[in-house]
Amino acid sequence: MDGTDSTVSLKSSSVSMNGTDPIAFFDSGVGGLPYLRWAKEHLPNENYVYLLDRANFPYGTKTKEEVLGIVLDGISRLIVKVHPKIIVLACNTATVVALQKLRTLYPAIPFVGVVPAVKPAAERTHGKRIGVMATNRTLQDVYLDNLIKQFAPHCEVVRVAGPGIVEFVEQKLFQSTPEERYSILNEAIKVLKERKVDEVVLGCTHFLYLEEELRLGLGEEIELIDSRDGVGRQLIKVLTTKSSPNPEGKKGDLLFLTGTSPVEERYYTFARMFGLEVAGVL
Repeated sequence: MDGTDSTVSLKSSSVSMNGTDPIAFFDSGVGGLPYLRWAKEHLPNENYVYLLDRANFPYGTKTKEEVLGIVLDGISRLIVKVHPKIIVLACNTATVVALQKLRTLYPAIPFVGVVPAVKPAAERTHGKRIGVMATNRTLQDVYLDNLIKQFAPHCEVVRVAGPGIVEFVEQKLFQSTPEERYSILNEAIKVLKERKVDEVVLGCTHFLYLEEELRLGLGEEIELIDSRDGVGRQLIKVLTTKSSPNPEGKKGDLLFLTGTSPVEERYYTFARMFGLEVAGVL
């Protein structure tokens, strides 16, 4: 599955770009929801749609080619269904693999990507040692290599995959105990502290759900940084320069999922947490 045929056929026929059209967020799971929350708080008059690709979760263990095909297919479905005026790739892995291809396929639709906040971390570090927590796919991609070469050539960069964290957040967050949450983070925290980093970049959106536990485990001497503010500011810029704000009242914000019915109860819980209505399987 590469999604190419369906995406190419949509380039000119499915983009309406009306101000009332929604801003869409796309992620492999629930990781992008904190980014959507930022947008809702700062752009409260907009309509929002979130597509959660549960059929192909997780992305971080897949090959670059697999992720590219999956993302192209999911975005094409999203465009057909909701005609978004802006699409936020609220997933680091999807962004580093597919963002440039999507911009080529859909030149009429502005895309905003999420990438590890290496630049601000490199600007803030005092000891010139920063950590990047992300999925294996993101950590291995040349995109991250280029970010480090461009913005942090003077820094030692410690890459930590944090195995199992993404799946834990997606499947076990609500029934987990504090001890279980700390346990899933222990190995990553140990590596980061041993390497004496003073800034840690959360390069996977799922990790935000364990931000409190990470802060406590790392201690006050290590700062956490993510890209919510940077992505949000870029979204506002794109809305005002390449699209148009919603001139009418809100219609309600929706969560779609890929895969098959029924939808697991935990996704209804996530939807309620972020003010979304589960609208079904796409």
